[in-house]
Amino acid sequence: MANGKQRTGRLQLSLIAAVFFGPLLFAAWLYFQGAPIDPADRTNHGALLEPIANLGDELPDSALHTHNREHWLLVYSNDHACGDGCEDSLYVLRQSRMMLGTERDRVTRLFLHGGTWPDAAFLADQHKGLITLVDSQLGQLLVARKPADLPAGGYYLIDPHGNLVMYFQPEIDPRDMVDDIKHLLKLSRIG
Repeated sequence: MANGKQRTGRLQLSLIAAVFFGPLLFAAWLYFQGAPIDPADRTNHGALLEPIANLGDELPDSALHTHNREHWLLVYSNDHACGDGCEDSLYVLRQSRMMLGTERDRVTRLFLHGGTWPDAAFLADQHKGLITLVDSQLGQLLVARKPADLPAGGYYLIDPHGNLVMYFQPEIDPRDMVDDIKHLLKLSRIG
């Protein structure tokens, strides 16, 4: 009878050891086999712009550079008069920055507009802190760097070094855009 209890005890000890060491051994095996399982692997909601364009190199005289020395820039570009669609896009721009929470101070909003000046009273009332800029060369460069298969009228993300990093489609859910920006800010030590 004592022999049966020893077997049961050894079996229980073996099962406990297997429960504890099994996942550890399996994870080590996956790691050393180079398995394509990457917990950081994810899908971006925005489009990474490759090759990366440095706006300081391409447009050294742009007024943009005075605004992004220490901040990431979230840019909305519109060459036409700012109607309802433009106002909605500016609202998304503002809300997306607010949704960043404690990281929002690392991001500055910039409205790149054409020759028609936006309503100053509207901007002062609804979009305090929004930087407005007229720069046709920058507007042309942004359009040229946007992925051809994506619709125009979206949002661009520029890092503090002046690199054009991402493009977000105009109809993006702001939560998805914020998710991508938070991920980049978490990985980045700049800005």
